[in-house]
Amino acid sequence: MSWILGISAYYHDSAAALVTGDGTIVAAAQEERFSRIKHDSSFPHDAISCCLQRADIGIEDVESVCFYEKPLRKFERLIDTYLTFAPRGFKSFRHAIPKWLSLNVNLRRELRRQLGQQFGGEILFAEHHESHMASAFFPSPFEEAAILTLDGAGEWATGSFGTGNGNSIEMLGEMRFPHSLGLLYSAFTYFCGFKINDGEYKLMGLAPYGTPRYVDVIREKLVHIFEDGSFFLDMNYFDYCTGVTMTSPAFEQIFGGPPRKPGDPLTVREMDLAASVQIVTEEIILKCARHVRQQTGLNKLCLAGGVSLNCVANGKLQKKKVFEDLWIQPAAGDAGGALGAALLIAYQRNQQPRLPRCQDSQSGSLLGPEVLEKDVRIFLDKHNVAYRYFEQEEDLYHGVAEFLDSGKIVGWVQGRMEFGPRALGARSILADARDPEMQSRVNLKVKDRESFRPFAPVVLQERVAEYFQVPEDYESPYMLLTAPVHPSKRCDGDGQRHGLERLKEVRSVIPAVTHVDYSSRIQTVSSNRNSRIYKLLSVFERLTGCPVLLNTSFNGRDEPIVCSVEDAWDCFCSTDIDVLVLEGFVIEK
Repeated sequence: MSWILGISAYYHDSAAALVTGDGTIVAAAQEERFSRIKHDSSFPHDAISCCLQRADIGIEDVESVCFYEKPLRKFERLIDTYLTFAPRGFKSFRHAIPKWLSLNVNLRRELRRQLGQQFGGEILFAEHHESHMASAFFPSPFEEAAILTLDGAGEWATGSFGTGNGNSIEMLGEMRFPHSLGLLYSAFTYFCGFKINDGEYKLMGLAPYGTPRYVDVIREKLVHIFEDGSFFLDMNYFDYCTGVTMTSPAFEQIFGGPPRKPGDPLTVREMDLAASVQIVTEEIILKCARHVRQQTGLNKLCLAGGVSLNCVANGKLQKKKVFEDLWIQPAAGDAGGALGAALLIAYQRNQQPRLPRCQDSQSGSLLGPEVLEKDVRIFLDKHNVAYRYFEQEEDLYHGVAEFLDSGKIVGWVQGRMEFGPRALGARSILADARDPEMQSRVNLKVKDRESFRPFAPVVLQERVAEYFQVPEDYESPYMLLTAPVHPSKRCDGDGQRHGLERLKEVRSVIPAVTHVDYSSRIQTVSSNRNSRIYKLLSVFERLTGCPVLLNTSFNGRDEPIVCSVEDAWDCFCSTDIDVLVLEGFVIEK
């Protein structure tokens, strides 16, 4: 059997993905899960080892390694940008370029050095957006589909569209740096006091608390949007081309002063800015999608790129029915580029036939390392931890359901780790969605983060339309779409609270997962996809009548999602999680 390894590294979220020569996805993981450095960009040694161990092979068995972008083309863009904006940014240029040159101009040699002498295969390079497009289409359940990718920037492209058919993809058009939807959103993320490439989720979660009063200003001053979804950013208001900050003094002038400092109290300005840029982002995405539909004539769409993690915009796109069906890559950011690069070699270059599956070929994105019961027992016995072991799965689910019903917060580790930024029931923190205090409790006592951050519901597939305004056959297995809570499950607030005070309103019968605008970022589970969390939910429903739980990633503040038994134990000990479940082992505080 032949093997292909995809790698993303040296920018954001390094990752590795292993596929067989016929395109079967074997394993994929982000380096941060092993190094415990959030968004680790170093060479993914541990992620590669994880993939090789899963296949029980060595690096010498790998025939092809494909890097997810072309460094020389990116270098061309960096030099061109610095020359365009010279002499601004010279200090940044002087410090950044020598380091960049030493690594990336000789990247092929560097990759061979990192892979080791035992690797004797070929090293290939894909374009950044080509990797995104491959990650979006090839694992999808579609034989033919349109593809749309939007992110910060690759080599030159910041957005692209094309088509996928069978075992090939074709790029039909692109937008180019510095005009970038991802960087526009990141500029507002930075200005509102959140960390770029990390705080965009926070900005999206903050948006419903504000009023979009800056939409017209953004359209008039910052971005000119065309009917096909392309746009032009006025770079007088941005500073990211020089590598100094995201926004310029002119940006501060039109939005009432300097950026919020991280840790300062959130004001109405930040809430309104978040609401406004979210509206503009949705407008651009919808126009792009309509243009892609018109140009390709196809009725199915695949999405990837960091902007595709904006689940609110995805939900609006789905609701508008621009396309009949959507499939979004669960690891839509740069980590997913590693998977796309590997699949690109298997299908497009090697011309392996591709047979789409009725769900998809990503195995629920449970592609990382597995926790084994023998390893759990060894760890717990070594550290003299008191535990209870359940030999029967049904007894375990019943015991955990009782904990959840009594208000306990549960750390849940089962099977293979998720690939991508979402916890999907393998490395999750679970809690009772019916508890009106649970959102604040988990945010402040467990996650140690802003109280306004929303949580997602995990819900039985067959009951989703009862609790949310969606069709009976609605699926959202990767937590990448939002939908409104069903009117029959809502509670009317008093309408007297504003800003973050609205957190105190009980808005539905599942208040812990109902955002202030009555939306929820839904994860559906079925018996044939992520069966363990499905079984737990089924038992919880029999016990309580409710088929919904709060599901959030198992990690503390500024930490990656837990990977190993040791990671889970450390997080359990350092937070207010009440119960830790490691396979069949249960530990109470």
